[in-house]
Amino acid sequence: MKVTVLGSSGQIGAYLVEYLSAKGHDVTPFDIARHHGEDMTQIPNHNLDRAIKNSDFVFVLAFDVGGSRYLKKYQHTFNFVNNNTRMMANVFDLLGKYKKRFVFASSQMSNMSYSPYGVLKRVGELYTSTLKGLTVKFWNVYGIEKDMDKAHVITDFIRKGFEEGQFEMLTDGTEERQFLYAEDCCEALETVMDNYTDFKPEDELHITSFRSTTIREVANIIQGCFGLIDKFDVKIESGLAKDSVQLDKRNSPSAYILDWWVPKTTIDVGIRKVFNEMKKEYGYND
Repeated sequence: MKVTVLGSSGQIGAYLVEYLSAKGHDVTPFDIARHHGEDMTQIPNHNLDRAIKNSDFVFVLAFDVGGSRYLKKYQHTFNFVNNNTRMMANVFDLLGKYKKRFVFASSQMSNMSYSPYGVLKRVGELYTSTLKGLTVKFWNVYGIEKDMDKAHVITDFIRKGFEEGQFEMLTDGTEERQFLYAEDCCEALETVMDNYTDFKPEDELHITSFRSTTIREVANIIQGCFGLIDKFDVKIESGLAKDSVQLDKRNSPSAYILDWWVPKTTIDVGIRKVFNEMKKEYGYND
């Protein structure tokens, strides 16, 4: 199958391109990080038009987004809102024009009206619904990241451990999140693609581990990984704040997807995989 991955250089996109290619699909990666001609905010974009037109299936993963530190700094800015609205208008216009099957990557935060990021993801869900596409909602997917300025919590902690010998939590660490390893996420996305006609646009497809872990537990696992390297004695600094973004009790995942797909990787195994890859980048080979 000819599959286009929009946002192919992002955290999930990079894994997905590799995963689908290994499964024998003809994958077209598309991302501004590859070439300025793949800037999806540029209207019109003939490269984007061609990529979507020539596809059998499209994954819409592209979004200006990062971890908590990035969102805290940028999600209330004009550029953040403008980049994402332009990108969505451009992409969805072409998906409608060519009547393509597609999956839009939303977020667990799309019901949080106090978050500009969440509101924009909700807009993407509405676009998707009008075109009869499918929406999936990601819950804290983690894996290797290329752009560390946008790093999410796990890779951010590991990077700071290597570079500073300690890492600081933004909160007191007691809040719980459902973390999902990127390879499991790819398997879920492939499952949705392969069973596309079994789903309806209104289906709640939450892609998560369905297991909660505190940030403190994540920090302790990472600290334990550093403990296996002789020269490291990494310290954890606790913040004082509570996590207001993820405290919304309305925000619980639908288990509907579990009829087709079940996550496999536990949090400790997944973190160790990411840690070992990043360890190589910092020159600590086994």
